[in-house]
Amino acid sequence: MTTEAHDTRSHIVDGYPSTMGDDVQLNTTTLIRHAARTHGEQEIVYRTADGGWDRYTYADSYDRIRRGANALRALGVEPGDRVGVIDWNSRRHFELYWAIPGLAACMIQVNLRLGPEDLAYVLTDSDTKVILVDETLLPVAEAIAPDVPHVTTWVVMSDKPAGEITTTLPNALHYEDLIAQAEATIEWPEVNERSAYAACYTTGTTGRPKGVYYSHRTIVLHAYAMSSAIGMTLDDCTMIITPMFHGNGWGLPQAAALMANKIVLPGRYTADDLSPLTEAMLREDVTVANGAPAIFLPMLRYIEGLETKPDLSRLRMLSGATEPPLAMMRGFRELTGAEVIHAYGATETTPLVTVNRFKPSVRARLSEDELFELKRKQGYVMTNVDIRLVDGDGNDVPWDGVSQGEVVVRGPWITASYHGMSAEDSADRFLDGWWRSGDVGTIDSDGYLKITDRLKDVIKSGGEWISSIDMENLLVSHPKIVEAAVVGVEHPQWQERPFVLIVTRDGAEISLDEVHEHLSPAFAKWQLPEAIEVVTEIPKTSVGKINKKEIRADYADVYRAAQAQG
Repeated sequence: MTTEAHDTRSHIVDGYPSTMGDDVQLNTTTLIRHAARTHGEQEIVYRTADGGWDRYTYADSYDRIRRGANALRALGVEPGDRVGVIDWNSRRHFELYWAIPGLAACMIQVNLRLGPEDLAYVLTDSDTKVILVDETLLPVAEAIAPDVPHVTTWVVMSDKPAGEITTTLPNALHYEDLIAQAEATIEWPEVNERSAYAACYTTGTTGRPKGVYYSHRTIVLHAYAMSSAIGMTLDDCTMIITPMFHGNGWGLPQAAALMANKIVLPGRYTADDLSPLTEAMLREDVTVANGAPAIFLPMLRYIEGLETKPDLSRLRMLSGATEPPLAMMRGFRELTGAEVIHAYGATETTPLVTVNRFKPSVRARLSEDELFELKRKQGYVMTNVDIRLVDGDGNDVPWDGVSQGEVVVRGPWITASYHGMSAEDSADRFLDGWWRSGDVGTIDSDGYLKITDRLKDVIKSGGEWISSIDMENLLVSHPKIVEAAVVGVEHPQWQERPFVLIVTRDGAEISLDEVHEHLSPAFAKWQLPEAIEVVTEIPKTSVGKINKKEIRADYADVYRAAQAQG
């Protein structure tokens, strides 16, 4: 491990002056402006309201972007104003990614996974005055409109004429009418690169959602880092699957525009039927995509059913949210040649912190099975991001692949504060200028990060830590188990012990002894759970994550009761 000093404050030293244009600001608008200028013929494929597909060019899109910006300016949008977008991954959403920040306004990414109360809070906290909403999402807007009276303008986005749209939103305008009337030319302002280009709010699993406001400088640097990390070129075709309302669509829209990729926008889709997305991926020869395992797994199942398996050897699938199953990564590689790239980040990190690709040194040293095991890790840290593992006292732990610590990071695309929160109120999320992730992990001697748990979910038993994530991942590889949740429950002797909820396949019975036998190769005897319960459904949060807080509360007495009976 390389030991470095970690200063509590930044020291900037002036060297000899350069002759470069260091005052030219990094603006998001530059990415799309240059792409349209040089690669105007490049295609953007998008989903239509009726479920079909259409396409236009970067030049066509840029014309609408300029008109959209002029339309917003005519509505009174000024530098510093916040403009909300309630939409799927549509062509209009893509256009607004550039039109809003191009005016030095800030795009508020309205997370559709939040409930009405939290959505109203986000729009109030951000003081959003103008909101653009897709027609299919009018019920969402109409539900929160009474709670956000400060919103002065609602704009409905639809291919239908204004006269065919019915809404209770006050004085709603029609986006297509506005841009049809707007000028096609614009002189973009040069925006201070430290100005917020967009904001995303955390999902608020503890307390209210917290606002993270990304600067133009942040997202431009992030786009360069992402495109470099996954090897994007002018020949790529990028499908943006991750919702664009969530953490900048992981920064992929900007990286794709930077590299002038052909872009595929899947619009509205559901996890229940991903065949249209999979078919489009094959038809358009997609080579870069982002998404969660919950999306990629059904895609793999669809491909498994094809008589002729496609050659996807150029496809890189950026996978986040949860650890991708080994069977999924192997399946894509062995059936199609596609590479699943495990990555790690958060709303607060724009989001890319690490990416898992094979360094030449590990590729030369490890067997194929060992390389696939390595792919389960979150990867090595991105250039320009610094990372540490710290113990409960803030001391660094060694990078030996065994010692666990909380992941803390800092860098040009890592948040240094939360919107509207004082340093005192957010002190528990920062450590001497480093953002505290709340994730516990290890880093091996090759520099690969492995998240072992959430700090609040790690099981503290007899002075040692047990990873609930590793235990859950191993449990779901059992042929009888389709879903598992592991939490730490108070224990009268060992502080905490693992407790397991299990959903079995077709209601099959499974015993504690079977669970122990399955876990024993990877966990010591003292780490094994003393109790399990088979259930039909595991509690989830509003965003679909396992609700471990609820499980801990519901089963808080399970070991104390067993001790009393004993």
